[in-house]
Amino acid sequence: MAVWFDAFVQNVDRTARNANLLVWHRSLQFIDHGAALFFHHNWETAERKVESPFTEIRQHLLLPWASSIMEAAQVARTRLPADLLRNILARVPDEWLSDLPAEAEERRGAYFGYLSRRLAASSIFEQEAANAYQHVI
Repeated sequence: MAVWFDAFVQNVDRTARNANLLVWHRSLQFIDHGAALFFHHNWETAERKVESPFTEIRQHLLLPWASSIMEAAQVARTRLPADLLRNILARVPDEWLSDLPAEAEERRGAYFGYLSRRLAASSIFEQEAANAYQHVI
């Protein structure tokens, strides 16, 4: 599931060089998602990123154990309905999105649009991840 999620949010920062994983009480935790959704530093690239295969998934630290990417994809798509995405975005503090509340709502809408379209196009990055997995086994 982690490989699928990192491909979905285009997290370039879960590699052998910088795993961003923590084991706490024998439970693996995924930390520091600061390198995910990197289009938000340059919104003009967002449209190109929606249907990106995310070739960087080939470097994912957990790829050798991602034997069921397509099964994870089915689970993820059912667990990420539009209302959940809206709920998640509603919890993001306005200050993290902009200085003005109206602008924050506009940004929430932009993130929702991006994530919804990325989810709809998920077969593109899922196939990329499955192909990458086949090359590491």
